[in-house]
Amino acid sequence: MRAFDFAPLYRASVGFDQMADLMDRVLTNDVSQTTYPPYNIEKTADDAYRISIAVAGFSDDDLSVEVRDSALIVSARKEDTDAEDRTYLHRGIATRAFERRFHLADHVRVTGASHADGMLHIDLVREVPEALKPRRIEIAKSEPVEAKAIESNS
Repeated sequence: MRAFDFAPLYRASVGFDQMADLMDRVLTNDVSQTTYPPYNIEKTADDAYRISIAVAGFSDDDLSVEVRDSALIVSARKEDTDAEDRTYLHRGIATRAFERRFHLADHVRVTGASHADGMLHIDLVREVPEALKPRRIEIAKSEPVEAKAIESNS
């Protein structure tokens, strides 16, 4: 149950709607949210990141990586065709369907995905446009202005 209402923040601010959306999303996340499949997020360079998801038992055809509305959606669906042929004494490798969402920040785009050794690697890069990068403004030198005294007629 949430006790915070962010509606006044939307009405009283300009340009902070993304911050309010983020706070709203964080506070509404269900604590009982599943942790399957496990994943890592690593920083590989100044503006490059990699998400690695453990997807043991899934083939390339079972996996789907999609970017939609500034969200990265990774999903998997495996057809259980050989379940009738096998009798498991212990089944510890989960191959159940899943969907994992990652919210992408502004100017972050997916550059590629690879699947090897039971790990799905998704590479991301942050590309800030030139117009948004900080730039130095030169200050022009001006001639000193001489102060002139005003004589009073007293």
